[in-house]
Amino acid sequence: MKVYYDLKDFVKLQKAIVTTGTFDGLHLGHQTILRRLKEIAAKEKGETVVLTFDPHPRIVIYNDTNIRLITTLPEKIALLEKEGIDHLIVLPFTKEFSRITSIDFVRNILVSAIGTTKLVIGYNHLFGRNREGSFEHLLEYGPVYGFDVEEIPAQEIDNVDISSTKIREALEVGKIPLANKYLGHPFSMRGKVVEGNKKGRTIGFPTANIVSADAHKMIPGVGVYAVRVKMEGKDWGGMMNVGFRPTIQEAQNINVEVHVFGFSGDIYGQEIEVFPLKKIRDEKKFEGLEQLKLQLEQDKIKSLELLK
Repeated sequence: MKVYYDLKDFVKLQKAIVTTGTFDGLHLGHQTILRRLKEIAAKEKGETVVLTFDPHPRIVIYNDTNIRLITTLPEKIALLEKEGIDHLIVLPFTKEFSRITSIDFVRNILVSAIGTTKLVIGYNHLFGRNREGSFEHLLEYGPVYGFDVEEIPAQEIDNVDISSTKIREALEVGKIPLANKYLGHPFSMRGKVVEGNKKGRTIGFPTANIVSADAHKMIPGVGVYAVRVKMEGKDWGGMMNVGFRPTIQEAQNINVEVHVFGFSGDIYGQEIEVFPLKKIRDEKKFEGLEQLKLQLEQDKIKSLELLK
């Protein structure tokens, strides 16, 4: 997959089969659109193009600093590559870009720059300044600019609409299996290992404190989780605490700490990827480190059972 961060680097295609959107999470609904994109490209001997934006439009338009993203841009790129997309265009989303009218977006970007011959969009897709563009607008513009439009209807799992919002809600309360069901792939978090207070090692449970490079990255709800960990090219089992560490020293901000089973090396400064499997319990305050240690031993037993 070729990735472009500027339209100037993209060479207009003879037959571009295109979809556009933020694709946060790249969930099952998004995957349905991508499957259709690839089907059309194979039939018409075209090339698939995904057009997305960075940062998320809500951050720019509404100054939404509290938005939490299921996938960071690097995670989204990795997932799209697995889907077998030919071209990914990541357009910088700015205030100026947000003011582009729907007709200019179609004429100048989709047609003139990319060479769209077929546009595939999800249900209720809106675009352009003030989200003025709709499926009806695209049906009107298509014959004028020489492209066809196909709309994918709302996708459902067990009669529940899949949406990035519903996945975020599941993650916020620690319902990892439900979030993964909607996603169609495991939710994960990538982060760099930073130094903590090293209290965990004094009771036999050293932890890797991880921080995402993207401040908007979604973190599951406060609690203890069984996890899988990818680091140093290997897969490991472990458990993760998301919370404020009330027993050791109450923190002002949420911390993410991972204890990796059977690992004792130094990984400060390295990036690791964590895949939560299931929430084991809520975070709680213990009377001392000894009680905390006893609980962690029980957490480890539960985690190992889930990891089997």
